[in-house]
Formats: sequence, structure tokens, C-alpha cells
Amino acid sequence: MSLALSKVHQEQIAAFKKNKRALISFCIFLILFVISLFSEFIANDKPYVLKYQDNYYFPIFKTYTDKDFGGDFPTPADYKDPYIVRNINQNGWMIMPIIPFSFNTVDYEINVPTPSAPNQTHWLGTDDEGRDILARILYGFRLSVIFSFLLTFISSLIGIITGAVQGYFGGKIDLIFQRLMEIWETLPQLFIIIIIASIFTPGFWTLLIILIAFSWLSLTGLVRAEFLRTRNMEYVKAAKAMGASNFRIMFKHILPNAVVATVTFVPFLLAEGITALTALDFLGLGLPPEYPSLGDLVRQGKDNLQAPWIGISIFIVLSMLLSLLIFIGEGVRDAFDTRKNN
Repeated sequence: MSLALSKVHQEQIAAFKKNKRALISFCIFLILFVISLFSEFIANDKPYVLKYQDNYYFPIFKTYTDKDFGGDFPTPADYKDPYIVRNINQNGWMIMPIIPFSFNTVDYEINVPTPSAPNQTHWLGTDDEGRDILARILYGFRLSVIFSFLLTFISSLIGIITGAVQGYFGGKIDLIFQRLMEIWETLPQLFIIIIIASIFTPGFWTLLIILIAFSWLSLTGLVRAEFLRTRNMEYVKAAKAMGASNFRIMFKHILPNAVVATVTFVPFLLAEGITALTALDFLGLGLPPEYPSLGDLVRQGKDNLQAPWIGISIFIVLSMLLSLLIFIGEGVRDAFDTRKNN
């Protein structure tokens, strides 16, 4: 059995590799995501390492105060403060990241009104608060992808379990679940988010829970249909005759077949999660200002039409990200399509 599964998996991987567009999209997405995981080492207003009076410091990992570098205050050191920079350079050295700005760093040395145009300091310019756009895109890309991964994983898990229970047991359980789901689907998701946002400021986990509460419905029908189709097959009846528990039959024998159908939807669900978070941030109902947000850049692009570099930058990023996920989804769908592989 394991050899047969292994052969099937090999054929699916080979079919995915044949789709050059999907394979290239997957490689590009993986590279971009890995790069975004190291955003703190690429875009940061703290040095990697510095030497001061024969002592070595690693500000990117630990917070130091002004007093550590000859200042007067016990507050976190500002490595762009001319006084601190001069003290460090006179008594040692420091190595800054390629982009010396974090996603929330305001550049007070800009001599032109913000948002400022791209230059040698800010490669993609700044937003209307003087923050580096490239740094915000790096951190925002990572946040959006991780948020969408969590949303897709948890909602898929709930949807698969719910659909499995409905499809396997059927009868009154299926009927009750279906009626409850119909009621739940009719609830206005946007209005609920507006009400919650008016009560308290939504955070990362609050938004995740709200979106999970509605997004799990997308896979339930598919899994339910697969369980309804297979629950009366011979191998299921044989497992029941041998005394296998309902749990074992559902998740050991039937679920692997249902998962094959649901896996093809995962990249599309990831794209939907990113779009949902971006839309909520754009409307001001998403993450608070202290989070890096792609949706906030979309809003700033709309509000600052005189600064086209904001809108162009975020348009390219979102278009590329969503296109990569769609192309990957098409490749996965074709790889699991038995009609194309035979």
C-alpha cells in the first residue's frame, strides 16, 4: 500500500514539475518568502554588530540604552542620533543592514515633504509618515503570508472535520449541520467586523479568529460530498465488519481520499486570505497602525495620488504575490487531476 501511495505521489510531483509556470512560480514564491523571514536582517534601524570601547554589542538581538554608548538617558539607544553615532564612530564602529530602516522607522532627516520620492536612501520612496516603503513591503509581505497560512490551515482543519462528520454519519447530524451552516453563511461578515472594531481595536489574533469563523465553510461541502460518496464503498464496509471504530474509518481510510481533493484548493485559499487581510486594512478595519500592512500602503496610494510610487509599488507586489499563488494552485490542481495524468 505504501509503495502504491509513493508511486502516486511521485507521479503527482512529476506532473507538477511538468507545469513550468507553476514550478517557476513556486520557486519564486518560496525564495521571496524565505527572504521575508529574514526581514530584520535586511531592513532594520539597528546595527548587526558594533564595537564600542573594545566591547562588542549586538543590537539586532538585544536592546541597549543611550548610557551604554555615552548618552545621558536610560532609554533605548537611537542609532541614528548624531550624538550616539559620533560616539560609536570615535570609539569603535558599527555595521548597519542594507536598508537602515525598519517598517516603523520615521526618517526625520528627509529635507522634502512626505511622501518623498525614491532616492539613494529610500529606494522605493517613503509613505506620508516618512517610513521606508521597501521596508514596509518586506515586513508586510511576511505578515500577510504567515497570516494567510494560519488562516488557511486552521479553517481547512475545521472545515475538513466538519465535512467528515456530516458526510460519514449523514441523517439528522448532516441535516442539522446543513441548516446551521446556511444560517451562519447568511451572517454579514463585514458588519460583524465593523461591530467588533468599534468595541475594541482588532489585533492579529482577533482578525484571525473572525476570518476563521467564516472561512472554514469553503471546504466543508467538498469534504462532505466525498464522504457521502465513499462511506458505502466496499473497503469501508469491510473495515466496519472487522470492528474498526468510526474514528479510524473516517480519518484513516476515507479522509486521505478527501484530502486529495481539498489540497488543490489550498493555494487559492491562501490568495483569498491575503486579499481579505489587505481589504480590511485598506478599509481601516484590520490591523492596528503598529503592524506593517500591505493594505495600509494601498490606502496611502489612494490618498496620495501625487506620489505614484506608493501605488505602483504595492500594485506590483500584490499582483505578483496573488499571481504566483494562482499559478501554483493551477499546477497543484492539474497534478491531482487523474484524467490529465493518465
